[in-house]
This record gives sequence, structure tokens and C-alpha cells, in this order.
Amino acid sequence: MTDLWGNAIGVMIVLIMLTFIGIWVWAWRARHKKVFDKLSELPMEDPKEPYVNSAGQQHQDNEDS
Repeated sequence: MTDLWGNAIGVMIVLIMLTFIGIWVWAWRARHKKVFDKLSELPMEDPKEPYVNSAGQQHQDNEDS
């Protein structure tokens, strides 16, 4: 390994770390709280309409098969 290779790897690691920290800071900003709260409640909502599976049969999520 050459010194250039070691420096290139070091620069890439720093860039990846800064990207991760930037995304983390962006996600935790106060203006995203309302959207994230709504998305966190999405699995608890009941479907409004039945869905059709690949066989063309209509189902409700709360039915037992």
C-alpha cells in the first residue's frame, strides 16, 4: 500500500462520516417532527377500502383467512 492509498481511504472515511452526521442532523430537525409523527401512526390505521390480492380476490385486513 502506498501513502496515497492511505490518504484516499482516510478522506473517504471522513466524507462518509460527515454525510452520516449531516443526514442525522437533517432528520432530527424540528420541522420534520410533524411528518415523522404522522408516519409513525401509519401502521395503526385501518384500511379504508378492501384490497385485491394477485389472484383477484378481495380481502379486508381484519378478516381471518
